[in-house]
Amino acid sequence: MHSNLLWILLLLSAAVGAVAVARRYKLPSMLAYLVIGIALGPHGLARLTESAEVDSFAEFGIVFLMFSIGLEFSLKRLQAMRALVFGFGSAQMLLTALGTGLVTALAYDQGWRSSVAVGLAVAMSSTAIVAKMLSERFELHSRSGRQTMGVLLFQDLAVAPCLILLPALAASGDDLLRSLAVAAAQAVAVLALLIWAGQRLIGRIFDAAAQYKSSELLVLTTLWIVVGLSFLTAQSGLSLALGAFVGGMLISETAYRHHVEADIRPFRDILLGLFFVTIGMMLDLRYVLANGHKLALAVALLIGGKAVVMLIITRVAKTPLTTSLRTSAQLAQAGEFGLVLIQLALQLQLISIGVFQITLSAMLLSMFIAPFLIERAARLSGDLGRGDWAHKATAIHDIAVHSLDLGQHVVICGYGRTGSRIAEFLTIEEIPFIALDVDPQRIAEARMHGINVVFGNADRPEVLQAAGISRARAVVVSYPDARSAERVVRIVRSTRPAIPIVVRTTDDKDVARLKAAGATEVIPEVLESSLLIAAETLVQAGIPMKNAIQHVRSVRAERYASLRDFYKAPKK
Repeated sequence: MHSNLLWILLLLSAAVGAVAVARRYKLPSMLAYLVIGIALGPHGLARLTESAEVDSFAEFGIVFLMFSIGLEFSLKRLQAMRALVFGFGSAQMLLTALGTGLVTALAYDQGWRSSVAVGLAVAMSSTAIVAKMLSERFELHSRSGRQTMGVLLFQDLAVAPCLILLPALAASGDDLLRSLAVAAAQAVAVLALLIWAGQRLIGRIFDAAAQYKSSELLVLTTLWIVVGLSFLTAQSGLSLALGAFVGGMLISETAYRHHVEADIRPFRDILLGLFFVTIGMMLDLRYVLANGHKLALAVALLIGGKAVVMLIITRVAKTPLTTSLRTSAQLAQAGEFGLVLIQLALQLQLISIGVFQITLSAMLLSMFIAPFLIERAARLSGDLGRGDWAHKATAIHDIAVHSLDLGQHVVICGYGRTGSRIAEFLTIEEIPFIALDVDPQRIAEARMHGINVVFGNADRPEVLQAAGISRARAVVVSYPDARSAERVVRIVRSTRPAIPIVVRTTDDKDVARLKAAGATEVIPEVLESSLLIAAETLVQAGIPMKNAIQHVRSVRAERYASLRDFYKAPKK
């Protein structure tokens, strides 16, 4: 009992420290868990040892990850992105798996079944790393972001067939086609039955549970469905994760999807973290160091090969070069499901321990490198409209046309909710403006209403020049990306030292840096929302509204230099 508590304490202590460091440097928590497994595992400091209990809990991490992906699976989303998903995605999987399989067969003298297993594992990219980075960089709706997410969605969908294919490859006997046919037929029958029954029962089950208005009961119901469907697929000879995926997909069609997703996230994140710890524990550092030249070559081939494959696919599809480079960098790493597949291949004895160690090490290193590679590729490409020079010239011309007749106007950088509200106020006051944004759908909707919004990255000097920054009366940065906002401020200040620049930020921590860069005023959302909440609390507590508003005015007078005289409290 005491030894188990000590094991849990050691694991939690390492997790708290490693995840804190990862978050400090804006790296995925998954990398922190991998480092814990490598450092404390049997091939490291040997403080953690593998056991059946640990492996069981870790497997449930994958179960809940597949469940979360099922929740995100939407036929409407798939329909809208079908060209990218099934075109780019299938081409990427096929070419990467074939290329990796050939290298494995030639370099490691492996049979074709082993080569297929390694190829499928390496073909996967990391949804956890890439989607998070694209979201933080506001690039999910860019051209490269849509291409990347289309490929990642196809890979997520391909996991289920891969989980069926690998056990069929490992089956004894020479009649592989028969084994695959039986496995496929069995999978289709089981999944069809589960989906048919689930569509009729899942919604009713949640409706019945919701009547009791108990969050605890809804959580228990969700766990019961996840574990129950996983058990049924496992009993049918399929994987636990496949049943969880079906459960998530069925719940995604109900009104409880978002509630379930929020409830299940803590279980998923903790158990998935334990899975990555166990993956790290498998890495034999001594073997890796003794075969460093093989590992270096494997990492170069993995990252370079996947990048080249996507570069070829996107260029054949006539994607601009800079967009192709960004898409290639965003997909040039291994993924969490690749780790699942390579581990399964080892368990099924499809690959040798040597191939497993080199492949696993190369996959992990590529995932460590991925955030830096994506960031570097974004800086090197430096594209303004996610296009090549011809597309840039077209975008610049479009911006210049829309700003040609403007003078003493306001340049709005970002036309989201904040930017649209600013535009509304400027229109009321009959002040001309031009807004810059990178979301084509948002731009199209705005133009339908006659609003002057154009496509362009505001942190590019040529875009700001085309928007008439030299003739503008003010600049507003209304999107919350502090790094990009700082670049906008510095570019504007280099050409217009005295022009007013107002910047929105999500938190106070970026105010000093943006002020130092040259922002006239920085508006932190946290401050404004906290002032309104504090004032409303005072009013509800019985304080006269005049007094509550005076408190707000006092703080604003101290905070905003340009409005100090207005907000300054009147002398009594």
